[in-house]
Formats: sequence, C-alpha cells, structure tokens
Amino acid sequence: AEQAVIDRYNKSCIACHSSGAAGAPRTGDAAQWAPRLEKGMDVMVANVDKGLNAMPPKGMCYDCSADDYKALIEYMATAK
Repeated sequence: AEQAVIDRYNKSCIACHSSGAAGAPRTGDAAQWAPRLEKGMDVMVANVDKGLNAMPPKGMCYDCSADDYKALIEYMATAK
C-alpha cells in the first residue's frame, strides 16, 4: 500500500481495526471483510461516512475523501 494510505490507517483506523475492538473487522482478516465487501464499495464508503455500530462518522478520518476510504478499506481487507 502507498505510504499515504498507511499513514491515514495508523492515524485513524488502527485503534479498532488492529484488535477488532467493538466488533470491527480486523485488518488483514479477509474472512471477516468478505461479507462486508459483498455489499459493494459504495455501501461500505457510505457506512464509513455516516458511521456504523461503534464506528464513529468518518471513521475518525475527518479529512478523508471517498477515494481515501476505498483505499483504506482495500488495505484493511487484504490478507496480510
């Protein structure tokens, strides 16, 4: 992943997605991400923007664009 994506991940997403806190799908666990990805990227981006369950609106990345969210989702959903 490009460094800008990793930097945004480390700033905004890592707190919950590294550990699976509050039910967040864990980074690199493709099986946890698969049913979410089936909803389509547009739905996933909208869920980040609005907030979902314990995830706050914008997922703590207040300066992220829709393209940033797509890149972050792809980064987190890829098996590590």
